[in-house]
Amino acid sequence: MLASLSAVLPVFALILVGWIAAKTKALGPAATREVNRLVVQLALPALLFDIVANASLDQIWQPNFILAFGLGCAIVFALTLFLRLRQGRRLADAAIDSLNASYANTGFIGFPLVLAAVGDSAIGLTLVANLVTVCVLFGVALILVESGLQTGGRRRDIGLKTLSSLARNPLIIAPALGAAVLASGWTLPAPVQTFLDLLGGAASPCALIALGLFMANTPSRKGGGGTITACLLVCTKLIVHPAITWLIAGPILRLPSDMAFMAVLLAALPTGTGPFMLAEFYEREATLTSRVVLLSTILSLLTVSAYLAFAHP
Repeated sequence: MLASLSAVLPVFALILVGWIAAKTKALGPAATREVNRLVVQLALPALLFDIVANASLDQIWQPNFILAFGLGCAIVFALTLFLRLRQGRRLADAAIDSLNASYANTGFIGFPLVLAAVGDSAIGLTLVANLVTVCVLFGVALILVESGLQTGGRRRDIGLKTLSSLARNPLIIAPALGAAVLASGWTLPAPVQTFLDLLGGAASPCALIALGLFMANTPSRKGGGGTITACLLVCTKLIVHPAITWLIAGPILRLPSDMAFMAVLLAALPTGTGPFMLAEFYEREATLTSRVVLLSTILSLLTVSAYLAFAHP
């Protein structure tokens, strides 16, 4: 319980800083979008490039773990996407909702939580889960959002517009360049590494502060529709996602107990800030996403702590 609390409290503190800054007018109404643009255009691409370029092939090539964790994310994402589209949700918005239900906070909460509760031996698997979540899952959602926003014209023209937008998107370019550096075996020069550490290190705090700014500047709306949807997405993230991952990692793939435990633990983490960054950057409805991030983070104190207490091998 204390390990989970020590990992999650700094997250709340940064959200609270953003909320206070907005309420006290320390940052103006345009700050939410501009801080979020800083994350999406500069800080997060630097972080993604840094993670991929400095990864070790032996460290990240865990095919059974990748299959278990990746399939869990994919099934939850696809199921949520199907249901939201059936409910009349537009593709771009349904993709963000699906990300809310499947995007585990493997970076901002995962690394400190695993270090505190499991130890250094599990950092490699945490890195793998982070790559799957931030690069693959986020990339698929990004493609769907871009496709959903390209309206008018023939399918061929829409496809070309989507590819053109993706080719210029730093969240796609950065990990691709990082993969090229990894494949080449080139070691980044010290000044370049220091630059990436400084810029990439801003991604987490700025994203959380932007979330606090948004929450402070968003008037609460009456009616339970959004709240009910947020609760359903939170339940999917904290209960359904780890349950499906356990089914794949345990009874189906029969992974070693420590590896299966890590797959489920990382799947059980709350929703990260990635969906919020997408919603805010593409000017979609970010209120629902901010509720999911906040509620899932609060409730994960109970769910993750319970899992650590009863399932740790």
